[in-house]
Amino acid sequence: MENKISFEDFAKVEITNGKILSADIIEGSEKLLKLMVDFKEETPRQIISGIRKYFPDEKVLIGKKCLFVTNLEPRTIFGYESNGMLFAVSDDSGNFSLLEPLNTIEQGTHAG
Repeated sequence: MENKISFEDFAKVEITNGKILSADIIEGSEKLLKLMVDFKEETPRQIISGIRKYFPDEKVLIGKKCLFVTNLEPRTIFGYESNGMLFAVSDDSGNFSLLEPLNTIEQGTHAG
């Protein structure tokens, strides 16, 4: 991997544990789900994620705690504002995994 960043750049990334409160299909998109995520902030955040193909029943995501980047600038995706990015990995064979901390880690906890 040749695309390296400095430690100072990496230190700017805010990684936070969030609990998915709802997951809804975005009509007209084959890839996107609208997630409402609790980070123990005043209100839940809306995060748009391209993980729909891995979850034929998107409701299985409700209640999961996952890691998110929470200090990205808001971005409009398919007409919806997204306020973060879900951490997940996939490979060329179609294997997919969310990055899920132990369930005992409280939502709102920052990595670091």
